[in-house]
Amino acid sequence: MSEIIIFGAGGRAGRSVLDEAHRRGHGVTAVVRDPARHPDLPAETVVAADVTDADAIARLAAGHDAAVAAAADLSADPAAFFPAAAGALVDGLGRAGVRRLVHVGLASVLPTPDGPLLMDTPGYPREFRAFLLGHAAGNDVLVGAGPALDWVVLSPAGDFDHSGARTGRYAEATADAGSRVTYPDFAIAVLDQIEQPTRHRTHIGIGAG
Repeated sequence: MSEIIIFGAGGRAGRSVLDEAHRRGHGVTAVVRDPARHPDLPAETVVAADVTDADAIARLAAGHDAAVAAAADLSADPAAFFPAAAGALVDGLGRAGVRRLVHVGLASVLPTPDGPLLMDTPGYPREFRAFLLGHAAGNDVLVGAGPALDWVVLSPAGDFDHSGARTGRYAEATADAGSRVTYPDFAIAVLDQIEQPTRHRTHIGIGAG
Protein backbone atom coordinates (compact mmCIF):
# COMPACT_ATOMS: atom_id res chain seq x y z
CA MET A 1 0.00 0.00 0.00
CA SER A 2 1.08 3.58 -0.65
CA GLU A 3 1.37 6.67 1.49
CA ILE A 4 -0.58 9.51 -0.12
CA ILE A 5 -0.67 13.17 0.86
CA ILE A 6 -3.77 15.16 -0.12
CA PHE A 7 -3.62 18.95 -0.26
CA GLY A 8 -7.10 20.43 0.04
CA ALA A 9 -8.51 17.37 1.79
CA GLY A 10 -11.37 19.39 3.30
CA GLY A 11 -13.13 20.08 0.00
CA ARG A 12 -15.57 17.77 -1.73
CA ALA A 13 -13.06 16.40 -4.21
CA GLY A 14 -10.36 16.04 -1.56
CA ARG A 15 -12.67 14.26 0.86
CA SER A 16 -13.77 11.84 -1.84
CA VAL A 17 -10.17 11.05 -2.70
CA LEU A 18 -9.41 10.54 0.99
CA ASP A 19 -12.35 8.14 1.34
CA GLU A 20 -11.32 6.16 -1.75
CA ALA A 21 -7.71 5.97 -0.56
CA HIS A 22 -8.86 4.61 2.80
CA ARG A 23 -11.19 2.18 1.01
CA ARG A 24 -8.15 0.75 -0.79
CA GLY A 25 -6.05 0.55 2.36
CA HIS A 26 -3.59 3.37 1.65
CA GLY A 27 -2.09 5.57 4.31
CA VAL A 28 -3.26 9.18 3.99
CA THR A 29 -2.06 12.54 5.23
CA ALA A 30 -4.84 15.12 4.88
CA VAL A 31 -3.59 18.69 4.52
CA VAL A 32 -5.94 21.62 5.18
CA ARG A 33 -5.32 25.24 6.06
CA ASP A 34 -7.39 25.14 9.26
CA PRO A 35 -8.06 21.73 10.84
CA ALA A 36 -10.59 23.31 13.23
CA ARG A 37 -12.91 23.87 10.26
CA HIS A 38 -12.93 20.16 9.48
CA PRO A 39 -13.67 18.33 12.74
CA ASP A 40 -15.17 15.39 10.86
CA LEU A 41 -11.90 14.46 9.16
CA PRO A 42 -9.94 11.64 10.85
CA ALA A 43 -7.93 13.58 13.41
CA GLU A 44 -4.90 11.30 13.23
CA THR A 45 -4.35 12.10 9.55
CA VAL A 46 -4.96 15.88 9.49
CA VAL A 47 -2.18 18.47 9.38
CA ALA A 48 -2.27 22.22 8.81
CA ALA A 49 -0.40 23.82 5.91
CA ASP A 50 -0.83 26.17 2.98
CA VAL A 51 -0.41 24.69 -0.49
CA THR A 52 1.53 27.77 -1.57
CA ASP A 53 4.23 27.09 1.06
CA ALA A 54 6.94 25.02 -0.64
CA ASP A 55 8.87 24.48 2.58
CA ALA A 56 5.79 23.05 4.32
CA ILE A 57 5.08 20.83 1.32
CA ALA A 58 8.65 19.50 1.33
CA ARG A 59 8.46 18.76 5.06
CA LEU A 60 5.03 17.13 5.09
CA ALA A 61 5.38 15.17 1.84
CA ALA A 62 8.62 13.45 2.80
CA GLY A 63 8.08 9.70 2.99
CA HIS A 64 4.99 9.72 0.78
CA ASP A 65 4.66 7.89 -2.52
CA ALA A 66 2.23 10.26 -4.26
CA ALA A 67 0.42 13.56 -3.81
CA VAL A 68 -3.02 14.83 -4.72
CA ALA A 69 -3.73 18.54 -5.06
CA ALA A 70 -7.36 19.60 -4.70
CA ALA A 71 -6.89 22.93 -2.93
CA ALA A 72 -8.41 26.30 -3.77
CA ASP A 73 -8.46 29.57 -1.86
CA LEU A 74 -11.59 31.39 -3.00
CA SER A 75 -10.56 34.51 -1.08
CA ALA A 76 -7.32 34.86 -3.04
CA ASP A 77 -6.64 36.31 -6.47
CA PRO A 78 -6.83 33.22 -8.72
CA ALA A 79 -4.21 34.66 -11.07
CA ALA A 80 -1.76 34.61 -8.15
CA PHE A 81 -2.97 31.61 -6.12
CA PHE A 82 -3.02 28.81 -8.68
CA PRO A 83 0.42 29.47 -10.22
CA ALA A 84 1.87 29.93 -6.72
CA ALA A 85 0.36 26.64 -5.56
CA ALA A 86 1.59 24.77 -8.63
CA GLY A 87 5.07 26.24 -8.23
CA ALA A 88 5.19 25.33 -4.55
CA LEU A 89 4.10 21.77 -5.34
CA VAL A 90 6.77 21.38 -8.01
CA ASP A 91 9.42 22.70 -5.63
CA GLY A 92 8.26 21.04 -2.42
CA LEU A 93 7.46 17.62 -3.85
CA GLY A 94 10.77 17.62 -5.68
CA ARG A 95 12.64 18.22 -2.44
CA ALA A 96 10.57 15.55 -0.70
CA GLY A 97 11.32 12.99 -3.40
CA VAL A 98 7.65 12.54 -4.35
CA ARG A 99 7.43 11.86 -8.08
CA ARG A 100 3.70 11.40 -8.74
CA LEU A 101 1.19 14.27 -8.50
CA VAL A 102 -2.48 14.04 -9.45
CA HIS A 103 -3.88 17.56 -9.66
CA VAL A 104 -7.64 18.19 -9.66
CA GLY A 105 -8.44 20.66 -12.43
CA LEU A 106 -11.32 22.24 -14.31
CA ALA A 107 -13.04 21.15 -17.51
CA SER A 108 -13.17 24.79 -18.58
CA VAL A 109 -9.50 24.68 -19.57
CA LEU A 110 -9.75 21.36 -21.42
CA PRO A 111 -9.73 21.51 -25.22
CA THR A 112 -12.93 20.49 -26.96
CA PRO A 113 -12.86 17.98 -29.84
CA ASP A 114 -12.93 20.95 -32.24
CA GLY A 115 -9.87 22.55 -30.66
CA PRO A 116 -10.92 25.58 -28.56
CA LEU A 117 -10.88 25.37 -24.78
CA LEU A 118 -14.31 24.66 -23.33
CA MET A 119 -14.39 28.11 -21.72
CA ASP A 120 -13.88 29.70 -25.17
CA THR A 121 -16.85 27.99 -26.81
CA PRO A 122 -19.97 30.04 -27.67
CA GLY A 123 -22.38 30.51 -24.80
CA TYR A 124 -19.99 29.33 -22.07
CA PRO A 125 -20.53 31.41 -18.88
CA ARG A 126 -17.99 34.20 -18.51
CA GLU A 127 -18.65 35.44 -14.98
CA PHE A 128 -15.99 33.14 -13.51
CA ARG A 129 -13.46 33.60 -16.29
CA ALA A 130 -10.78 35.06 -13.99
CA PHE A 131 -10.97 31.93 -11.84
CA LEU A 132 -10.73 29.71 -14.91
CA LEU A 133 -7.73 31.61 -16.25
CA GLY A 134 -6.06 31.21 -12.86
CA HIS A 135 -6.44 27.45 -13.13
CA ALA A 136 -5.00 27.56 -16.64
CA ALA A 137 -2.00 29.54 -15.39
CA GLY A 138 -1.42 26.90 -12.70
CA ASN A 139 -1.48 24.18 -15.34
CA ASP A 140 1.09 26.14 -17.33
CA VAL A 141 3.45 26.01 -14.35
CA LEU A 142 3.17 22.21 -14.32
CA VAL A 143 3.79 22.06 -18.06
CA GLY A 144 6.97 24.07 -17.54
CA ALA A 145 8.23 21.87 -14.71
CA GLY A 146 11.15 19.56 -15.25
CA PRO A 147 10.89 15.81 -15.79
CA ALA A 148 11.42 14.91 -12.12
CA LEU A 149 7.71 15.39 -11.33
CA ASP A 150 5.34 12.96 -13.04
CA TRP A 151 2.09 14.93 -12.95
CA VAL A 152 -1.36 14.57 -14.44
CA VAL A 153 -4.30 16.96 -14.19
CA LEU A 154 -7.67 15.23 -13.91
CA SER A 155 -10.90 17.17 -14.13
CA PRO A 156 -14.54 16.41 -14.78
CA ALA A 157 -15.11 16.44 -18.52
CA GLY A 158 -17.91 18.93 -17.79
CA ASP A 159 -18.79 19.27 -14.11
CA PHE A 160 -19.39 17.23 -10.99
CA ASP A 161 -22.68 15.55 -10.22
CA HIS A 162 -22.79 17.12 -6.77
CA SER A 163 -25.34 14.73 -5.26
CA GLY A 164 -24.58 11.51 -7.12
CA ALA A 165 -23.49 8.31 -5.40
CA ARG A 166 -20.55 6.02 -6.14
CA THR A 167 -21.22 3.73 -9.10
CA GLY A 168 -17.71 2.32 -9.35
CA ARG A 169 -17.42 3.39 -12.98
CA TYR A 170 -15.89 6.28 -14.92
CA ALA A 171 -14.53 6.96 -18.38
CA GLU A 172 -11.94 9.29 -19.85
CA ALA A 173 -13.78 11.88 -21.94
CA THR A 174 -13.23 15.00 -24.00
CA ALA A 175 -14.54 18.34 -22.79
CA ASP A 176 -18.33 18.47 -22.84
CA ALA A 177 -20.33 21.06 -20.88
CA GLY A 178 -23.13 18.54 -20.36
CA SER A 179 -20.93 15.78 -18.93
CA ARG A 180 -21.26 14.88 -15.24
CA VAL A 181 -19.30 12.59 -12.93
CA THR A 182 -19.89 11.98 -9.24
CA TYR A 183 -17.23 12.91 -6.71
CA PRO A 184 -16.77 9.28 -5.55
CA ASP A 185 -16.36 8.02 -9.12
CA PHE A 186 -13.92 10.83 -9.89
CA ALA A 187 -11.92 9.76 -6.84
CA ILE A 188 -11.65 6.27 -8.30
CA ALA A 189 -9.96 7.77 -11.37
CA VAL A 190 -7.55 9.70 -9.13
CA LEU A 191 -6.54 6.59 -7.18
CA ASP A 192 -6.22 4.56 -10.37
CA GLN A 193 -3.73 7.13 -11.67
CA ILE A 194 -1.75 6.76 -8.46
CA GLU A 195 -1.76 2.99 -8.31
CA GLN A 196 -1.23 2.32 -12.03
CA PRO A 197 -0.31 5.55 -13.81
CA THR A 198 -1.26 5.61 -17.47
CA ARG A 199 -1.33 9.35 -18.11
CA HIS A 200 1.67 11.61 -17.77
CA ARG A 201 2.18 15.38 -18.05
CA THR A 202 -1.25 16.00 -19.53
CA HIS A 203 -4.80 17.08 -18.65
CA ILE A 204 -7.53 14.44 -18.90
CA GLY A 205 -11.30 14.77 -18.59
CA ILE A 206 -13.27 12.23 -16.55
CA GLY A 207 -16.92 11.44 -17.22
CA ALA A 208 -19.45 8.87 -16.11
CA GLY A 209 -18.72 5.29 -17.06
